[in-house]
Amino acid sequence: MSTHAHRSRIPHAPSARPRRSKAVAGALAAACALLLAATGCAATASTAPTAAAEPAAARSSAAAPRPAAPAVPEPAALAGAKVNVGEGTIVGVGMPISVTFPRPVPRAERAAVEHWLGVDARPAVTGAWSWVKDRNLLDGQRVDYRPPAYWKPGTRITLRVGSHAVRHFSIGRSLTATVDVRTHTMTVTEDGRPDTRIPVTAGRPGLDTWNGTMVVMDKQPRVYMDSRTVGLGDAYHGYYAWAVHTTTSGTYVHQNPAANTHAGRANVTHGCVGLATDGTAERFYRRVIPGDVIRVTGSRDTVEPGNGYGDWNLTWSEWLAHSATRHGGDAR
Repeated sequence: MSTHAHRSRIPHAPSARPRRSKAVAGALAAACALLLAATGCAATASTAPTAAAEPAAARSSAAAPRPAAPAVPEPAALAGAKVNVGEGTIVGVGMPISVTFPRPVPRAERAAVEHWLGVDARPAVTGAWSWVKDRNLLDGQRVDYRPPAYWKPGTRITLRVGSHAVRHFSIGRSLTATVDVRTHTMTVTEDGRPDTRIPVTAGRPGLDTWNGTMVVMDKQPRVYMDSRTVGLGDAYHGYYAWAVHTTTSGTYVHQNPAANTHAGRANVTHGCVGLATDGTAERFYRRVIPGDVIRVTGSRDTVEPGNGYGDWNLTWSEWLAHSATRHGGDAR
């Protein structure tokens, strides 16, 4: 509960051509195969993970021509990289692409890492990689990719992690939930239209909910929360329902019995955003997906970029300042 540390291309019609004998055609095919192999152009097996079957749309995207490899050698760090977005998933407009490494990447190798991390977005967008100091990792263990503004709904994205992995995912509808801690309300806006106003209770003075823009990291129907893990003694410990996770330090939007009395009136939590037990919390939980945006206004300290996905709290200029290549590029 605390904000400070919980746990198509259409084919051309064939033109009329003279028929060749099967023997001639076979000989030509064999000769072509030998020529392709000798020149290094023969097709190779995909290096994408095979743990889960790719959806049809992903297979279509994967069949597209592979972009040319960067001129710089491929960094060894990419072999152990992990990606935050799963194959074939649909995420919200705020989800950055986040790649983490088992060990810090030296500064001298970071530009090469960025060059070998390929982002192909349809429709094309401008975006850039930026090195983020993750709350639980060392400097140089995380690099994120985002556009200047939220992704456009319906965007299809292919990420290539050098020669080691490929991920295909897409952006769903746009949903932003704005929490105003001064009025104790949360306004949900979908596809540009505010449609729901929800009474909430936020962090009490001294345990204020983080200010700024956060992104839904994940969600669970029940989460065990223990105040002893954040130095608050026996203030609370137990399971809380319909938990929407927004920071690594432990901020959630979740069901809280205290909201039955205080939602819309006062801020009484230990830093999370509490929703009533009358179905309000469950309805919100079922509506949101990872990547949706949660904005908090009227509070105090702004959440750090590496505390979850706080990337959007940096201006575009600030974002580029943490890029090893220091410029954006078109993701095509």
